[in-house]
Amino acid sequence: MVDAGIGVHGVSTTHDVFRLPDLWQLHLYNYEGALSLGQSVHPIRPGHVSLVPPNTEVHFHYLGRSEHVYVHLRLHDGGTARVLPVMQDAAAESTHLADLLRNAVTAMPTSPPRATAEVWAALWRIAELPRSNGAGRHHPFVAAAQAYVEEHLTGSLSVPDIARAVGISHTHLTRVFRAETGLTVVSYIRHRRLQRARHLLLSSTLSITAIAAAVGIADLQAFNKACRRELGASPRDIRAAGREGTGKKIVRPHEDTHTRDARGVTP
Repeated sequence: MVDAGIGVHGVSTTHDVFRLPDLWQLHLYNYEGALSLGQSVHPIRPGHVSLVPPNTEVHFHYLGRSEHVYVHLRLHDGGTARVLPVMQDAAAESTHLADLLRNAVTAMPTSPPRATAEVWAALWRIAELPRSNGAGRHHPFVAAAQAYVEEHLTGSLSVPDIARAVGISHTHLTRVFRAETGLTVVSYIRHRRLQRARHLLLSSTLSITAIAAAVGIADLQAFNKACRRELGASPRDIRAAGREGTGKKIVRPHEDTHTRDARGVTP
């Protein structure tokens, strides 16, 4: 991150032009106006957030005094890329984003690493915002169901229980989850349990019995069978391969079919 602050415009002019050759522009708005890039015009409303790539000429049109939080930053190659709209309505997330970005502003002079951490947290929230045109990465109910699964992997999980926690019917959850992720809820639970098990097998000294219990599969025979089916090898072999440092990746080909990569911003 290079700079962060509070921008005030529209006092002496109704139109500004910005172009940062090497930096992304992140803005969280607290006013009404418009942003234009070439022939594309995006309305600005309080709670909207924009992310503009480097070397892009942006025109801001004001209706009076206009205040926003801004961050100018560099995004490096690497990680999983996401395609994001230039402008999004952060809606309920706008309060959280405002807190993160204002924390970045106040931390910037004395603790740049703290400021950078706050901005990265904000970027992840922005990357996960639902898309109003239906092209979003997460349906709200699906995101809530996934969060519930992560919190309860060590215990008993059933689709009716998850649906009840999310606040929708079993049938509705099953339909939107499959449409959004390409997996059934049961398949997703199994996938997450076995991915966590794989991590523990490779990265911890926990016994195989303890790992099975830690991922909600108390029966050791069932755990062995699940590892062979999902990860392609027994728990003992997975751990041995990791210790040997062979670099062999023991996973099924469709391991990541529940995620959708895109190209563009890389938070």
